[in-house]
Amino acid sequence: MRSSLDDLLGAYDKLIMDPVHGGIRLHRHEIEVIDHRLFQRLRNICQNDILSLVFPGATHSRFLHSIGVMHVGDRMFRAMMDAYLRERQLSRRPELTFEQIDAIDYMAKVIRLACLLHDSGHSSFSHQFNQADRIQNLMQSSGRFERLWEGVDIRTIYPTIPRVLEHEHYSVRVAWEILRDIDVDGRYGIDMQDVLGVMETTEVTPSERFCQHARTFWSFIAGPDAQAGAMAESSTPDLVMEMLSSIVSGEIDADRADYMLRDGFHSSVTIGGFNLDHLLSNLRFGWNPDSPWLGLAIARKGLGALEDFVYSRHQMYRQVYAHKTALGFDWLLREAINEVLEDQDVLAWVDDCLGNIRHFAEVTDTFFWEAFRRKARENPASCSRCVVDRIRLSHVDTRENLEAGAIEAHRHYLADALSAPINEIVTCTMHARFSHIRDHFEGIKVLVRDPVSGRRSLAQIPDVSTFFQKFSDSTIIHFYRLPEPLRGSGPTAPNDGQG
Repeated sequence: MRSSLDDLLGAYDKLIMDPVHGGIRLHRHEIEVIDHRLFQRLRNICQNDILSLVFPGATHSRFLHSIGVMHVGDRMFRAMMDAYLRERQLSRRPELTFEQIDAIDYMAKVIRLACLLHDSGHSSFSHQFNQADRIQNLMQSSGRFERLWEGVDIRTIYPTIPRVLEHEHYSVRVAWEILRDIDVDGRYGIDMQDVLGVMETTEVTPSERFCQHARTFWSFIAGPDAQAGAMAESSTPDLVMEMLSSIVSGEIDADRADYMLRDGFHSSVTIGGFNLDHLLSNLRFGWNPDSPWLGLAIARKGLGALEDFVYSRHQMYRQVYAHKTALGFDWLLREAINEVLEDQDVLAWVDDCLGNIRHFAEVTDTFFWEAFRRKARENPASCSRCVVDRIRLSHVDTRENLEAGAIEAHRHYLADALSAPINEIVTCTMHARFSHIRDHFEGIKVLVRDPVSGRRSLAQIPDVSTFFQKFSDSTIIHFYRLPEPLRGSGPTAPNDGQG
């Protein structure tokens, strides 16, 4: 096994080429994760459900996105370490001890694995799969979670059993299975609990190995502040784990950074672009001994890059993800999934795959595309046929931020205006939340320097920039009329699907 110093200096076992980020290096244990059948299934899960029916290039998979997130998460952590070391060298020129190198390397490897596995639990067609009514019924069925973890003591991961399963719960289950199979602890010295603890939905107590590294890491980063104020009485490992979690999943995280660049690239649009290098070069470790708070900070000169990041995300939601034709196909996709699950054999098969981790690898887009084709041949007046033959919903109108009663009233108005039965007017909704960063957001703060004393302090984003006041939560509602094949025989409920 290579030393921690070798890994920190960029040693790798394999290099893969990515169209977005270029060369991405992989360590031996990451190659084994990627080669596992539960991870390989992501090759057959499209990143953006059936967005390619509108943007033909958007055929990229969750497989490459996950590897890209690992790469970006690693770059985020390394950029903050690099900035810190450069600033420290200007004043004290410290020399790293082997203990400190081991701690930094361990944190980097935990982040990389958590990023790599963060989406490993996505089912067919990503988010749209869980929105289908029949799938929701399966996911909410009694004993689903217990069945999925049968034979495993999960009290150290989930002290409380979740009532409803989401794809994040499946990601944790898949991660546990893969990391156990490759014996990541015994062979590579990485505690599985620590990787799971950085992922969403879990409540993990850090391992003793993590605790030791976290204290070393924190003492090195914070110096005298490590035991100052409220920090002295707080749990250093918990604070460090929370900080690492914000890199994997936060308001400014590796996941968003990769999917915006990747989705924009493959959709052949420019609105998802932002300067990742500029953003990363201005990230810092931030802490407040009085709170206590430990998280990500951004240098004031990097606010422009952060503003570009948020604006690009806002535009991607409005122009790509909430595109009227794309959301119409999402509606048809969910109804097509419901249609094929009317077959009791198909329903039983999917039910088993969602409850048995050994069979979960079989839940792919490919299975459902074949089911759609069979259903389309049996019934030409089906949503499956519309998806297979790309028969679109007829877009009628778009409104924003309507209450449920107003949406229903507008449906009736459009039905009267078009002389159409009310069941032929359907809606699809996209919610986008941007007020989080606008308000008193604690996930990332701005590092500001006093022009006289030169001392630095942390400020909340709204106190430094008014740019984010321009953004607010919004709900886009598209109204459609069913296409000819579905009129008179299609779904009768409005099915206000969530995009």
